[in-house]
Amino acid sequence: MRFKTPEEKFSYHYTEMMKVCCDQKWGDPFSYARAKEIYMANHLGHRVARTLSGADGYNEDNQPVEYKSTIGKSIKGTYNGISVQPSWSEQESYLRNKKLGCYPEHYIARFSRETAEIRELWMLTGAKVCDILVPKLDKKFHTMGNKKDPRLGANLTKKEIYEHGKRIK
Repeated sequence: MRFKTPEEKFSYHYTEMMKVCCDQKWGDPFSYARAKEIYMANHLGHRVARTLSGADGYNEDNQPVEYKSTIGKSIKGTYNGISVQPSWSEQESYLRNKKLGCYPEHYIARFSRETAEIRELWMLTGAKVCDILVPKLDKKFHTMGNKKDPRLGANLTKKEIYEHGKRIK
C-alpha cells in the first residue's frame, strides 16, 4: 500500500493496530504502555491479558506476569501508582500478596526510541522484586506526609536488574 503523506500512513497503521487489538480482545493499544505489554507478551510467547488491571500477561504455564518497559538510555522498572493501605503491615501484605509478589515473573524491557524494538529484556522473580522494592516503599510509606498524590512508587535500577535478573535478550 502506498501513502501520499506521512499523515495517511500514520492514520492507516493506527486504525489497523486498533482493529487487531479489538479482534484479539487485547484492549486499547494506545492506553498507557499497553502496546509495549502486547509486544512483550507476543515476543515471549505469552498470552496477553484481556484487561488493563491486574496481570499484564500469562506465561506458558498460565501464571500471571508483570511487564515493565522504558525507552530510556538505561533499563529500569518503574512501579508507580501503588495504592496506600491504612498501616504498614497492611501495606506490606498488599505488596507481597496482591501487587508485586502475586506475579511469579516480572519482565523488564528497554525499547529503542527509533525502531520500537526491544533492545534488552530481563526477568526477575516476584519474590526478588519484593526483596528490592518493599524496603524502598517502606521508607516512602513512613515519610509521605500530605502529598498531592498519595500513591507510592519505586524503581528497580539498572544495577539491581543486572545483579538479580536473568537476561532474556
